[in-house]
Amino acid sequence: MQVEACMIDLDGTLVDTMGDFAAVVALMLHDLGLPDLDRLHLEGMVGKGSEHLIESVLKRQKSLKDPRAEPPSEAELKQAWHIYQTHYQRVNGQASVVYPGVMAGLQGLAALGLPMACLTNKPRDLAQKLLQQKGLSEFFQVVFGGDSFERKKPDPLPLLKTCEFLGFEPGQVLMIGDSSNDAQAAHAAGCKLVLLSHGYNHGQPIREVPADHHLDSLAEILL
Repeated sequence: MQVEACMIDLDGTLVDTMGDFAAVVALMLHDLGLPDLDRLHLEGMVGKGSEHLIESVLKRQKSLKDPRAEPPSEAELKQAWHIYQTHYQRVNGQASVVYPGVMAGLQGLAALGLPMACLTNKPRDLAQKLLQQKGLSEFFQVVFGGDSFERKKPDPLPLLKTCEFLGFEPGQVLMIGDSSNDAQAAHAAGCKLVLLSHGYNHGQPIREVPADHHLDSLAEILL
């Protein structure tokens, strides 16, 4: 592919953060007096931003506790958000690990002189701290999070804004991600797309999602 710059997702693409999510959600549910959530269900909820995750978790666990329970109210969601963010600030990075091949892939892309942006639905502050903790921040000219723009992926707006920051047209920029969220956003924005197989695609096979290439490791992008 002929590209001039790259945008790269974080959770499920560069770093396996499911351990962080599981720990924080468990702490949040404990504080709210709700049943634990098994990891299989959690994996299907990750990837669309913290708000979506918290609402999905609360809706499911409230109904498990009481089948007649109403959906979470705005007040309950606000309380859960505060609890979740408080725990995440402390847990961030403790139960996560960089995927094999990520460092080699980033080093190779940097050697090609390609400007890179990290574009994630994770809050920007948490994303920046995680990248720094894992030794990945040096590769990125900018980090944009789920709170950087008016809308999150799968909306194309974050990608279009990031392309504008990098100084290239969308067709010149490669999006690297791990889910249908990244794919939907890239297709709508007109960006090229590579999807990695080791991430969180809401429980669905990633190779069923249309992309320019499907890879098992970021290091393969240089082959």
